[in-house]
Amino acid sequence: MKEKTVFKPLTDVKERAVLVGIILKDQPVEQELEYLDELAFLAETAGAQTLKSFTQKLDHTDPRTFVGSGKLAEINEFVKANEINLAVFDDELSPSQQRNIEKILQIKVLDRTQLILDIFARRARTAQAQVQVELAQYQYLMPRLTRMWTHLEKQQGGIGNRGPGEKEIETDRRIVRDRLGKLRERLKEIEKQGFNQRKARGNMVRVALVGYTNVGKSTIMNLLSKSDVFAENKLFATLDTTVRKVVLDNIPFLLSDTVGFIRKLPHHLVESFKSTLDEVREADILIHVVDISHPNFEAQINVVNQMLQELQSADKPVILVFNKIDAFTYIEKEADDLTPLTRENMSLDDLRKTWMNKGNVETIFISATEKENITELRSLLLEKVKRIHLVRYPNNKIKND
Repeated sequence: MKEKTVFKPLTDVKERAVLVGIILKDQPVEQELEYLDELAFLAETAGAQTLKSFTQKLDHTDPRTFVGSGKLAEINEFVKANEINLAVFDDELSPSQQRNIEKILQIKVLDRTQLILDIFARRARTAQAQVQVELAQYQYLMPRLTRMWTHLEKQQGGIGNRGPGEKEIETDRRIVRDRLGKLRERLKEIEKQGFNQRKARGNMVRVALVGYTNVGKSTIMNLLSKSDVFAENKLFATLDTTVRKVVLDNIPFLLSDTVGFIRKLPHHLVESFKSTLDEVREADILIHVVDISHPNFEAQINVVNQMLQELQSADKPVILVFNKIDAFTYIEKEADDLTPLTRENMSLDDLRKTWMNKGNVETIFISATEKENITELRSLLLEKVKRIHLVRYPNNKIKND
């Protein structure tokens, strides 16, 4: 029987969407607004047009409808008046919350997790990524089967497969469990193949590009490796890990481009994609790319560092690359203004004098699109690669390509 995909990606026709988020007690309003901006970018990446964002201050989420009844009525009024056909919530909804909201709004309702899963389903190209996405989709789906109107599959045939009095929901759960088992086995096979491939690369120095999504990792990959890795100004433009052999000053090493991280990344995806991040675990050097033009790039750095901690890779040698200096903007202070500097009015020179150029982490400021300071980045990377290379090949200090 031909297996069906759990979720269908959004259509190529732009859906008209509203976004919904809540501001919890002690949470800065600016933080949630930033989350909604990111959610809007996710929606755009998936193919939706955001018409309006709604927020509500709450001590805790409403267990029935996530937001309060009054706010939901306000959203419903806007939905009806503007022919909205999609509502996206910034946090994961429980099955009952999603069902209740859909009954009131009478349109498709997604949460942040479903939206990210949709984008991952679109972006997955390799067999490994496709299996990982489908595995995450089924894991997300399992507790939500009660709200499904149709079966995921036709019932499996064979005598004894269905017990006496078994309900449809139990049949669906069995189908999902069976499919999860097959996907996990398939993933183990692919991971074994990947391990053998990495083992076959020998003892070459390995460098991995890491960072928040949409910070320019793929563009830097193309510049350093002179390859043509897909790069686009969208979230998760790169999903499949790409590895290229690079030679600088006759010293070869392997450079990998990995999936970008993001806040509130669905737990199922984190677990499913940990094997993809083996390139990070096994790397000798990390190039942590940061979008310095983003107003909250320091928070994005923290997200990446937390993920590196989870991957037990936080203690590796790191080059901190502040990218997109061509897009960096700030509000220049008046000469007689004696108020303390803030992030909004700090120039690049001011930033360089902060923690960025202190400590053990080497930093560099570049523009990948304008190819500014790329020669300096290559020199810095070569210096680090050479140290490790000379230790591994003491009798063959320069290994020709």
